[in-house]
Amino acid sequence: MVLTSKRLQKLYRRTGRYWACLLLPLLVTACDGESGSNPAATTGGGTPQEGGSLVWARYGDADSLDPQRTTTTLSWQVFDQIYDTLLAFDDNGEVVPNLAKEWTVSEDGLTATFVLNEGITCHDGTPFDANDVKYTAERAISEDNPSVTKGAWGPIASVEAVDSQTVQFNFSEPFGAFVSFMADPFSSQICDSAEELGDDFGVSAAVGTGPWKLVSWTKGDEIVLEKNADYQNFGRPIENDGAPYLDQLIVKQIPEPQTRLAGLQTGEIQVIAEPPLEELEAIEADEGLNNYIAEKTGQNVFFEFTTSRPPFDDIRARQAVAYAIDPEAAIDIVFGDVVKREKCTVARGVMGNDQGFCAEHGYSHDPERAQELLAELGYGPENPLTVTMMTWVGGNRERMVQVFQNQLKQVGIETEIETMDIGTLNARVKQENENDSGQGTFDMMGWAWYDPDILHQLWHSPGAYSGYQSAELDALLDDTRTTVDSDARLAAVQEAQQYLLENAVHVPLYTPGWLWIYTTRSEVDGFKIGPFDRPLFNDVKLVS
Repeated sequence: MVLTSKRLQKLYRRTGRYWACLLLPLLVTACDGESGSNPAATTGGGTPQEGGSLVWARYGDADSLDPQRTTTTLSWQVFDQIYDTLLAFDDNGEVVPNLAKEWTVSEDGLTATFVLNEGITCHDGTPFDANDVKYTAERAISEDNPSVTKGAWGPIASVEAVDSQTVQFNFSEPFGAFVSFMADPFSSQICDSAEELGDDFGVSAAVGTGPWKLVSWTKGDEIVLEKNADYQNFGRPIENDGAPYLDQLIVKQIPEPQTRLAGLQTGEIQVIAEPPLEELEAIEADEGLNNYIAEKTGQNVFFEFTTSRPPFDDIRARQAVAYAIDPEAAIDIVFGDVVKREKCTVARGVMGNDQGFCAEHGYSHDPERAQELLAELGYGPENPLTVTMMTWVGGNRERMVQVFQNQLKQVGIETEIETMDIGTLNARVKQENENDSGQGTFDMMGWAWYDPDILHQLWHSPGAYSGYQSAELDALLDDTRTTVDSDARLAAVQEAQQYLLENAVHVPLYTPGWLWIYTTRSEVDGFKIGPFDRPLFNDVKLVS
């Protein structure tokens, strides 16, 4: 979706007054989907040309180009260019054929069979066939070194290459989320010749079937990709059925948003993610630049708590935080209306996202109730609760936690803020959950997923971060996976959401939350943001 002048002016006014609103509570007692499409480019009468190189700048770098060794958006947005998936999401977020031209699921839900398109070639020239699919899946679920998203693959009992073009997955129990997972980047298909690359795979070498080939990766600086001349598109929501029009795609790491914007303005960069929000009005007025905003991102930003020790092992402490914060006011100050308040534990556009239902079971702003709960726990004006609040850098998240810090202070919760890169945060949250002593911590985390199965991955014991666990929750989450009928599965998802919300395990805040606003130079023709925030460069040509 294109950002309008009215929308940008509203955002500019709100972000411009940010610091005043942030500091005011210190002086007084109170203070307050469609996928991205290409806007009309100002080309000056030029003609889009094939060939050339495009530089795409983001705030951080990938941590791996092995789709089974990372969960970060910074990583999968790159490896999604290198690999392809058996199925794909169309512009409406519906599952469609891709590497596989057809699929069937048995009536009992215990087998899923995929028939591959013919003539697909891996980057090293070897044919892509059922053995590569078998290799990818068995590698993901191996006992020795499984994928970090092994849980998303479900209870696979075996994988059979029926013939060169047919592969069958057999499950120990029904798994309702499997078909849609086959369209997600974390199910990216790896050619079995990757085995020969050893430890270089995903670091200095990669072999897939996607539209771009890995040339080099200078960590902390840039990833260089070249077009795959043999690429065939069977399912990505783009017009180009063959190889990308560009010759080269360079993905740069530039942490500072103002520096990214400056590079865009000088022409050193053609596409940036996360422009400085305070500059959006100026960008809109610049005829040489175009803004895009992604919707249907699948993103959910939320609070989660370290429950292995006090104070957040007590539900009252978690509830106190949930009552103390005012996400609507924080959003208004920091983002304006380029993000939305989220009340569910699954993202908008995902099964189970019902804002009314979730509001009934979640928490609304009630600072007096927060203070009552803190008093029950022995905290008050002379004995404030002191905890650490963590988040990851970028996306104005530092500003959001500063606003939350001031809201929490009003009820007697003192917070020490720590920000870090997303890889470090993931490791830190897990470490805190596995430690039963020390100061209490909670974090503002973000996950993106296309299916409510994200709840199982996050919260079923032992969970993604060894966090909150209970037998009752595990049973509810198991039902969300083994139930195949869509209506019955929705009911199971809502039961799990109700538990997470009422127990203040997962406190939803807003959506989207990262890498959702893009700015391009006007000579970039054909750029598109696909569903679930997937930048697509296959159709891009540069206007001469």
